[in-house]
Amino acid sequence: MLAPKKTKYRKGFKGRIHGNAKGGTSLNFGAFGLKAIAPERVTARQIEAARRAITRHIKRAGRVWIRIFPDVPVSAKPAEVRMGSGKGSTEFWACRVHPGRIMFELDGVSEELAKEAFQLAAAKLPLATKFISRDTRGIE
Repeated sequence: MLAPKKTKYRKGFKGRIHGNAKGGTSLNFGAFGLKAIAPERVTARQIEAARRAITRHIKRAGRVWIRIFPDVPVSAKPAEVRMGSGKGSTEFWACRVHPGRIMFELDGVSEELAKEAFQLAAAKLPLATKFISRDTRGIE
């Protein structure tokens, strides 16, 4: 699973996801992409599940690019622990995804196969997505 090798701080703030994506809104590598149309926090496990769904459906033909990386530590305290006594330890890593951000790109397969693969991947993700290709662009 994806996680940073080294970070400046062990624990981070929760933060909010305001506004649209500032970058990563256009296709750079592949012919097809999966674009986020809602703000949400995507975990490393969800990214990996979506990647597996895509690669299995295209039967390892073509090439997949992951355009997001989980760099936000999310801490949690164990169940049935009393209030106080500090912040919990890092439970998992997540990525803040803004609307308009391209999360996955795909090339080397037909458009209908890419569309099916991205539908399977979108089912693994907690946010609303849109299929885009070089011809039809999503929201900017």
